[in-house]
Amino acid sequence: MRKIISLTLFSLMIFAQINITNAQEKKDSVLFIKNPVDVITTNDVFAVVENPPSYPGGDEARIEFLVNNIIYPGSARKNNIHGTVYISFVVGIDGSISDIRVLRGIGGGCDEEAVRVVGLMPNWIPGTQKGKPVRVQFNMPIKFKLSD
Repeated sequence: MRKIISLTLFSLMIFAQINITNAQEKKDSVLFIKNPVDVITTNDVFAVVENPPSYPGGDEARIEFLVNNIIYPGSARKNNIHGTVYISFVVGIDGSISDIRVLRGIGGGCDEEAVRVVGLMPNWIPGTQKGKPVRVQFNMPIKFKLSD
């Protein structure tokens, strides 16, 4: 019985030594990144960045663009539909707009009109992270209000 226990312990010690040696060899061949936040690929989409994207001319110019280009849908006008459509889109590293989608809509054609108008927007000034332009998700409310 003692021989079996001794043989088992000896086998376990050899197995452990082999695993330690293999782990050390693997460690030498692996690239360790000290700060993974420093690695930015062009496909990453950020929700929060150091410098967020902005519409050329600022918020006033963006609002003016929306006011001048939104056509209130006839169905929404007829059914007295008004409210806020929440849109999400990605501002690319070149400022282009992509991946436009409705987060919360109000119906009556307003959702589709909001998507259409956002798609017409000129390129934005891209957001940056660590001084480099990055893709940024941007959420924007668009209000539809009927005048009295």
